[in-house]
This record gives sequence, C-alpha cells and structure tokens, in this order.
Amino acid sequence: MAKGSYISENLTKSQLDFMLMLDEYEMDIFTLEDVKKLVPDQEQKVNEIIENLVHKKILSRIERGKYCRANFRDEKVIGCFLVSDGVIGYWSALNLHGLTEQFSNTIFIQTTKIKKDKKVFGVSYKFVTVAKNKREGISKEGFGNHSYSITDIEKTIVDCFDLPKYSGGYAELVRAFLHAKLSSGKMIQYCKAINNISATKRMGFLAELLEKPGMKTFIRYAKQQVKEAYNPFDPIGPDTGDYDREWRLRLNISRDELLDIANKVY
Repeated sequence: MAKGSYISENLTKSQLDFMLMLDEYEMDIFTLEDVKKLVPDQEQKVNEIIENLVHKKILSRIERGKYCRANFRDEKVIGCFLVSDGVIGYWSALNLHGLTEQFSNTIFIQTTKIKKDKKVFGVSYKFVTVAKNKREGISKEGFGNHSYSITDIEKTIVDCFDLPKYSGGYAELVRAFLHAKLSSGKMIQYCKAINNISATKRMGFLAELLEKPGMKTFIRYAKQQVKEAYNPFDPIGPDTGDYDREWRLRLNISRDELLDIANKVY
C-alpha cells in the first residue's frame, strides 16, 4: 500500500491519523518508543493502534517493540535496526562493496551487543558480537529512515581476516583482497583495533605477494608485528605446507596456489 493511499473506511480516525503521522515524519520503520515520543498525549493508545494496524496488515511486526510498513522489506535497514549498534559486515559487506559476486543467504551484522540469530520476513540474520575496541571504520549508506551502517572497505577486509568463517571462504577473501583499493593508513588503524597478530601477518604477506599498490607502509607495519610463533596461512586449512621464516607463516596454501586463486576469473 502506497503512503497516503489508505482506505479510510477500513481504519478508525485514530488509526488513519497515526498512518498520516508516519507519512509526515517519513517513517517506514520505527520502534514503539519512537512513535510514543511523537504523541505523548496518546501514549496509552499507541499500543492498541499499532496492534490493530498489524492485524489489518498495514504494519508488520519485526520483533517486540519494532515495526515497519507492510511493504517495507529492505533487509539491510532491518538488519541494522534489530540491534542498536548494528553494522553490515563480513561477507555481506564484501558483496555490497562489489568485492565478491558470491552472495550469502544470511545477512551478517556486527554488533557489540549479544543478540541471538534470527529470521525476519524470510531473511536470516547472523549477529557477530565484537569488543568495543573493534568498532571502527563504519560508514552510513542510504538516507533518512532508510539509512544503514556498513563497515568500509578496509575494515571489511580486516574483519574478514580476523574472523574468516564469516567471509564466505578464503578463496573469495583472497580475490577480494586483490581487487580492493586499500589505504595503508586505514589498514594499520584497523589492524591495531582488532589486535590480531596472525591476521595482520596474513594480510601483510598477501599484500607483498600480490604486490598491492600503495601498501608498502602497511607491509612494513605488518612485519613489525611478527613474533616467533608460526601460524597457518589458512587457519582452518590442513597442517601442511612450507614455512615462511620472514612472516612466520606455514603456507598450507602455497604461493602459486594463492596467485592462481587471486587471478582466477569466474
């Protein structure tokens, strides 16, 4: 149903006034508390009005206390709306940034809160809880009530190396790393934020192997983080492969294999 095209005989005056108020404030998605603030003199009636509008399928309930218009189904906005500091990240952000053509059936939401995974309007949402110090590199997309947060390109890459199980696979991540235009300064900033030495080493090694332009400063920084302990290049790969002494990495994906992966075209 388009905004303003309500069939008045199906609505009471208070319900019609409520929908016209949503039109006025351009609200397609909202919390119960949001609208109560707009009508403080009708606070007691708002619950009943919304429940009746949900029953009439003019509004949809997202979860307790959170609603949207019946025709609003933007999964990015809804995903970020499900948790107060929600950010589109990981595989979902890789896809939205055009760094992978692989598309997950799950929307990955990064948050500092603890939130159970759930399905809303047929879409699955995975909530990845991170420490507050990892909350960096966030940008806004969309406008007004349709806006959502997403990790920027560098933070998306760093986050995927930090938690590769949410990246859609190492092959996709290597190709994304090759094609992404990356800033050394941002990469260093975000690596400091995640504080994951093994992930930093893997990115530094890959930047050097792929001869990424503009990444010499980052490569120097990454080499400074190298400790004595060895880590596998692919953290969930087999315990095999040559040892790279400079980066203290065990190459369970060989250099040649990594170059083949990076340059493979589908």
